[in-house]
Amino acid sequence: MTYGLFLSATDKKPMYLQIVEQITSKVLLGDWPAQMALPSIRELAADTQVSVITVKRAYADLEQAGVIVTHAGRGSFVSAQPDLQQQLQQQELTQLLSAAVAVARQLQLSDAELFARLEQQLAQHT
Repeated sequence: MTYGLFLSATDKKPMYLQIVEQITSKVLLGDWPAQMALPSIRELAADTQVSVITVKRAYADLEQAGVIVTHAGRGSFVSAQPDLQQQLQQQELTQLLSAAVAVARQLQLSDAELFARLEQQLAQHT
């Protein structure tokens, strides 16, 4: 069982990052609820056919981000922070806005043009 994680060798993202993004997404969407036990590092490594070191790095990144918590001798679990999903949504919004600004800069759009496009999108979604 791969716990619904699908890693791709052809994806340009490193395997550990694919794990981080997919677990974060599952937590964000509520598919993996608070305090759900995660597979052990060895189990996930075997199931996804990646190295233990790769999974260990992914879990370390997830723990540093507050998405999971690890208890010695008990394993890793989805964090029980009451506002975790909101924090993850805020982080996702920040990343998307940062990407939009980067593309606007590549297109040499002025701030006014970028704001106008944002306002158009806001108007379409009200």
